[in-house]
Amino acid sequence: MLTELRIQNFAIIDKLHLRFGSGLIILTGETGAGKSIILDAVVMLIGGKADTTFVRTDSDAAFVEGVFQLKGPEREAVHEVLNREELMDDDSDYVVLMREVRREGRSVARVNGRTVNVGLLRELGALLIDIHGQAEHLSLLDPRAHLGLLDRYADVSKPLNEYRQTYHALLTLRNELNHLRKAQADADRRIEMLTYQVEEIESAKLKVGEDEELRKERDRLANAESLAQNAQEALAILEEGSPETPAATDLIGQAAQALTALAKIDEGQSELANQAEVMLDTLSDIIHDLRDYLEEIEFNPKRLDDVEERLDLIHSLTRKYGGNIPAVIAYGAEAKKQLETITGAADRIAELELQEAKLLDKLSRQALALSEKRKDAAATMGSRIETELDDLRMASAQFGADFQTKPDANGIPLADGTRLAFDQNGIDRVEFLVAPNPGEGLKPLAKIASGGETSRLMLGLKNVMARADEVPSLIFDEIDQGIGGRVGMVVGHKLWNLSRSHQVFCVTHLPQLAVFGDQHYQVQKLVDKGRTLTRVEPLEGEPRLLELSQMLGEVGEGTLRSAHELLQTARQMVKENKK
Repeated sequence: MLTELRIQNFAIIDKLHLRFGSGLIILTGETGAGKSIILDAVVMLIGGKADTTFVRTDSDAAFVEGVFQLKGPEREAVHEVLNREELMDDDSDYVVLMREVRREGRSVARVNGRTVNVGLLRELGALLIDIHGQAEHLSLLDPRAHLGLLDRYADVSKPLNEYRQTYHALLTLRNELNHLRKAQADADRRIEMLTYQVEEIESAKLKVGEDEELRKERDRLANAESLAQNAQEALAILEEGSPETPAATDLIGQAAQALTALAKIDEGQSELANQAEVMLDTLSDIIHDLRDYLEEIEFNPKRLDDVEERLDLIHSLTRKYGGNIPAVIAYGAEAKKQLETITGAADRIAELELQEAKLLDKLSRQALALSEKRKDAAATMGSRIETELDDLRMASAQFGADFQTKPDANGIPLADGTRLAFDQNGIDRVEFLVAPNPGEGLKPLAKIASGGETSRLMLGLKNVMARADEVPSLIFDEIDQGIGGRVGMVVGHKLWNLSRSHQVFCVTHLPQLAVFGDQHYQVQKLVDKGRTLTRVEPLEGEPRLLELSQMLGEVGEGTLRSAHELLQTARQMVKENKK
């Protein structure tokens, strides 16, 4: 609900700060005092037009801010929007809306202190306030909201949830069916391509790491002559020597003998002799390994060609199917899996089509049962609304809910063979209709007459749908147009009843209505230093009695007594209502 309203430099309002509680809040005052200006400010706050004419003379900008407490069913919906837009404040029990319009024409919207676009402000505003008298802000005039309101009134949450479970199961199944049917549509081309890919990869019999081994082998084969020459040269130096230069093994052998003799004389040098012996053994190992290596060196041009061909094949496969052998193997496995899926699609499609038919039959039963519950609730609701309107001197008014369905070849089946379109809410398209006057016929709510008649109609609707309507704050303007004092008491009593489940604001000239207020504010226009100003004062006790008396006529003993009697009557009606 709206707990605080700040208005600054808006038309003839220089500065205004109001605090509101729950219940019925009454605003009274003479015509032109500024009551409508306050409503204009609220309309702008929740995303309405920001006109530069609102900016007070000699001011740079007009400013409106509202603090809303979230404690009803609107809390979840508002939190969903705030979380989506990352606007949630530390205090999740409140949300602050702000709107500013500057003289040059630019307007600024903020939510919880952060700048947003006006569309978001309008989205949040629609969850928080309905202004009756400003048709563009009436949630009940939006046909898209009617089905949800009817469902909440009918209390069909359980069958609706069961229907939605079946609906989502059907969507999941149809997604799989569509995928399979699409795969089957180009199955021949896909099968041919995938078969070729699988066979090409599998026939290669790739092994992880073989490309690296093949490259090493290719290098050895391509350089066999150089390798053999270098190995033989090393053997000659180590083992054979030349007439001019003895072999390395001979020289090191001589050195080892000398060191051994040296160690016999000087035992401290025995380690040197040992190292010489180890070196001689190492040379022997090198010579042995070199001889083995020479025997392994191939002068094999055919093997070299085979290795080159294998490397070319691996390069071709990695270029087509991945950057390395593991990627190619993985690609082949996935292609084989797809091939199995496609070749088995026909059987799976047939199986899923049977499941689809069963789900559609189940969905049809659930949707028809849901529709019947809605129609029964709509009839009860219409009867109750007409009773409300009769109390409000609209005795001939009629109310109805128009149910429409739409044929769809892919829809849910009916017993007569026809099929109907459906969505997550069922098969029904619902719109509320009303005929305010005899002979006019039922028409959409958006096409009914404006003014007090509309406000009374909305009051009747709101009273009947109080529990179903999740908008917490309601503002009624012009609701007293065309009605007298007796009906004013009825309207006031109904507004008070409505304010038990909603915060209700009412702008009125009727004292018979005003006496039901839990809070009463007087709006006054005055002139200070040549400037027109609007002031709003809360009224209690004697000041409130004087205001009610003035609304009845010239203040005097008679009007004061009448005002007191109206208050007593209202209190008695409220007291009886509480029993």
